[in-house]
Amino acid sequence: MPVVTASQPPRTVLERQQRRESSARTYARSLPIVPVRASGMTVTGADGTTYLDCLSGAGSLALGHNHPVVVEAIRKVLDDGAPLHILDLATPVKDAFVETLFDLLPGDLARRGRIHFCGPTGADAVEAALKLTQTATGRHGVLAFTGAYHGMTAGALAVTGNVAVRAPLAPTPATVTRLPYPYGYRCPFGLGGDTGAATSARFAASLVDDASGGVVPPAAMILEPVQGEGGVVPAPGSWLRAMRDLTAHRGIPLIVDEVQTGAGRTGAMWAVDHAGITPDVLVLSKAIGGGLPLAVIVYDESLDGWAAGAHTGTFRGNQLAMAAGTATLRHIAENTLPEHAETIGRRLLAELHRLAGDHGSIGEVRGRGLMLGIEVVEADAAPDDLGSLPPAPDLAARIRSECLRRGLIVELGGRDDTVLRLLPPLVVTAEQADSVVERLAAAWTAAERNPSAA
Repeated sequence: MPVVTASQPPRTVLERQQRRESSARTYARSLPIVPVRASGMTVTGADGTTYLDCLSGAGSLALGHNHPVVVEAIRKVLDDGAPLHILDLATPVKDAFVETLFDLLPGDLARRGRIHFCGPTGADAVEAALKLTQTATGRHGVLAFTGAYHGMTAGALAVTGNVAVRAPLAPTPATVTRLPYPYGYRCPFGLGGDTGAATSARFAASLVDDASGGVVPPAAMILEPVQGEGGVVPAPGSWLRAMRDLTAHRGIPLIVDEVQTGAGRTGAMWAVDHAGITPDVLVLSKAIGGGLPLAVIVYDESLDGWAAGAHTGTFRGNQLAMAAGTATLRHIAENTLPEHAETIGRRLLAELHRLAGDHGSIGEVRGRGLMLGIEVVEADAAPDDLGSLPPAPDLAARIRSECLRRGLIVELGGRDDTVLRLLPPLVVTAEQADSVVERLAAAWTAAERNPSAA
C-alpha cells in the first residue's frame, strides 16, 4: 500500500481526491490546493505556494493554524497519558473547559445555565436544542428565518433556509414557520434599513399573535445574530431585542445559534452581547474547540427536563478538543481579542468601502468584527425598487479564483453564492489585513476584465 506524503505532486493528490471522494464535497471544488503546513494566518501548499487564509476552517480557527497555546494544550493531554475518549464522564480537562466557558457566558446563563455536550458538530447541537425545547414545552413547531443556516442533519436542515439543499429531500416532521430576516440590501418588504428591520419584527409578532395566522404555539424560535452562510447579514440590535421580547412575553424559548459568531468573532465574546440580550439556549461549536470537533448547548436550568439519554453521542467527550477549547477561550479573553477583532474589522470595512467606490459590482459591504461580507452584483443591470442590483454569481466565482491565484483563500455564501466572505483569525495583524485588501482589489479588477476566467 503506497504511503501518501507531503512530497507527492499536488496534482496526484487532487486527482485521487476527485476520483474517490463524493460529489458532495464543497470547499475542495473551489480551492484546488493541497495544504501541507500552516501557521497563524498562513497556509503552505504542497507546491510551495503560501496563502493568507481568510476562511479559517469556516471560522473554527479563532487563533489561526497551530497557535502555540493550542498545540501546548493538546500536547499536555497526550504527554499526561489522560484518557482521550471518556463518553460523558467527568475529567479534570472537561471541568476546566466548563469552568472557563461559564466564566465568559452572557447574562444569566452563567448563573442559571446547564451545559450539554453534543456530538462533535454544530448541527448536532442544533438538533439537541430543538429536542430540548420540544421536551420542555410539549410543543413541536419552530419559528425560523429566511437565509438561515443551522446544519445539514434532519432537524437542523428543517430550520435552514437554503432551498437548494432542502428541495431534494422528503419533508421533515418538524413544523417550521419561516419569518423574514432583516436583510437590508435585499429587504423582502422593499424598505431596507431600520424601517425594514422594524417591519420584520412587527410582522413576526403579528403572525404569532394572529388567532387566524396559522401558527400553532411553537416550541422555540431559532436565529443567528449574524447570518454567516446566508451572506454575512448582521441583525440590528433593535431587531434582536424585539425577538427576545416577543419570545419572552409569549413563553417561547429563544435559541441563538452562535456556532460561527461565538468566541470573539464579531467584536464581542458573543454576538448577542452587542444587543444586550440573553437567549434561553445558546448553541456553540467551531471556535470553542480550538480547531478540533466540539459542540455544546448551554441553556436555562428551567428547560432541563429531559430524561437521561435523551440526547447522546459517542464522541461528545473529546478531551483533546476540550483542552484546545479551554486554551483558546482563555487566550481570547486574556488578550482582549474581541476588541482586536473589532478594531481590525473596522479597518477592513473602511478599506472595503473604498474598494466599493472603485467597483460598481460591489453592491454592499457589511459585517461585524472579523465576519465580513461583500455583495457581488451586476453593475450594468437595472436596480430594483430598493436600489439594489441583481446578484452576479459568475463574477463572484471568478473573483474567488483570482484571489486564490494571488495567494488569498476566501469563500462565497449568501443568495446565489454571490457574497464574498472574509473570516480571518482573530489574531490577524493590521499588516495582514492590508495585504488581504491589496490582493482582493487586484483579484476584483482582474475578474472584471477577464469574463472568461474560471
